[in-house]
Amino acid sequence: MKRQSSSSITDLPEWKNLKKHASVINREKKHLKYLISENSRIENFSLKGASLFYDFSRQRVDSKTMTLLLNLAEARKIKKHFKNMTDGAKINNTENREALHTASRSFSDDPVLVNGKDIMPEIFSVRKKIEEFTSKIHSGEIKGSTGKAFKHMVVIGIGGSYLGPEFVATALKHLALKKMKIYFLSNVDINNFGEIASAIDPESTIWIVISKSYTTSETTANTNQAYEFMRQKGLDPAKHFATVTSKGSPGDDPSNPVIASFHMFDFIGGRYSVTSAVGGVPIALYLGYDVFERFLQGAEEMDIHAKESPPCENLPLVAALISVWNNNFLHYPAQAIIPYASPLSKLAPHIQQLNMESNGKSVTNDGEALGIPAGTIIFGEPGTNAQHSFFQLAHQGRPFPIDFIGVINPCYDQYKGISKGVTNHQELWANLIAQPSALAAGKDDADTAKYFPGNRPSSTILLDDLSPENIGRLLSFYEAKTVYEAFIWGINPFDQFGVELGKKLASGIRSKMAEKNKNPGYSFDDADPITRFYLETLYSGSKNL
Repeated sequence: MKRQSSSSITDLPEWKNLKKHASVINREKKHLKYLISENSRIENFSLKGASLFYDFSRQRVDSKTMTLLLNLAEARKIKKHFKNMTDGAKINNTENREALHTASRSFSDDPVLVNGKDIMPEIFSVRKKIEEFTSKIHSGEIKGSTGKAFKHMVVIGIGGSYLGPEFVATALKHLALKKMKIYFLSNVDINNFGEIASAIDPESTIWIVISKSYTTSETTANTNQAYEFMRQKGLDPAKHFATVTSKGSPGDDPSNPVIASFHMFDFIGGRYSVTSAVGGVPIALYLGYDVFERFLQGAEEMDIHAKESPPCENLPLVAALISVWNNNFLHYPAQAIIPYASPLSKLAPHIQQLNMESNGKSVTNDGEALGIPAGTIIFGEPGTNAQHSFFQLAHQGRPFPIDFIGVINPCYDQYKGISKGVTNHQELWANLIAQPSALAAGKDDADTAKYFPGNRPSSTILLDDLSPENIGRLLSFYEAKTVYEAFIWGINPFDQFGVELGKKLASGIRSKMAEKNKNPGYSFDDADPITRFYLETLYSGSKNL
């Protein structure tokens, strides 16, 4: 167990000032119902930047809170750390790597150096290869082994290899070319494979295998399953598979021919990789390369804002400070993301992985015990569905901060049916406006079952529409917010050793299963009693139950 550092963040005067101020914010006179009634509340507690509007007027903060939080940001030098990251410093210190996801969407002529070499020409080269490849697929120049054009695409990958691409593909589905249906094969559960196999036409299916190492057990199992499936259909897998992987991995091996192979880079982590070839290949095939490039341009715009805007005007930086405030000073362990737009239904799962895998840490960059909680439990569901799912807890149970996300102009504005005097989109916005206000103000009632305490914090983010640029801006906002939180805590948001422990244990159990498959007389006697029970149950076909 690492000891807590003598130079802990909690020893900083800026931290102590915030802790003292939290006791003030917890007083009745600082209840949100009073704070939101102050003159110019929304003008003073909202920001605009990179075409997004961020309203934190219903967070439990006052002007002194924000001053103290900005003092903490300065003390922790988080703007400097962000610049170091984008400039190519080895900010991932535990793995001795850079973290240059921002370079993957840069259109600048400025070089970005890694070990003295400008990486931008190679990034531009991968983009060009994606553009040319998708053009040949869409034109029919590249076809399957029986001469059929590709109409189905299955993305094989797990974690960061699918959550980001799935979010973007779902958010921009209204722009799909209609030439190709997309499926995501992530779970090693054979039910996932079976559902997809029953829905596709194998002769017109292209499989995109996404794995940096090309050794991830779930992805390997699904890839092998897909290869066997295609061979059983009498098809040549070499004419139906493409890979996105690191240079020189087994997925980039000429002895294992594929239609094309696209390179990933060590300096881009999986959960930050959707703007690289990881997202580029499936998104460009599904939506068109021009849409993918517009998505990159939006992400780049928010990157520039996050890097260059002053702290007090910086949307992701301020959002990160408020997140730390809610986590460490007001002691909220969870955070909901509620987009009032169905196309953003996959945003919360993506940010769940992005933030929880990045910031769910207990040690600092120096290897010392952090001593305070880092990371937040992220969950979410689109509104208004969420209101009929878990908003009872939100209003009267254990409180948690919420990010509400609104889209001003819907994708489909041709439907103007009226119910109770308003359109569907207006009804959606009535709820988007009402819910944060109700959470903040609460409601007194003599009937205690109908009493709502209020004082429940939220922010609201507004987008003009669901354009590729805005989806890129929203993605970059949450990425920058995540790393800014990490820089405040002094932790590394780019490693994920916590993911590895279960994998290692699974490897040992897998070897026992393999032995049983090879030798039916093997009895699992070398396994611990609990593990042996589950292995015997699996192989007995539930006869043990």
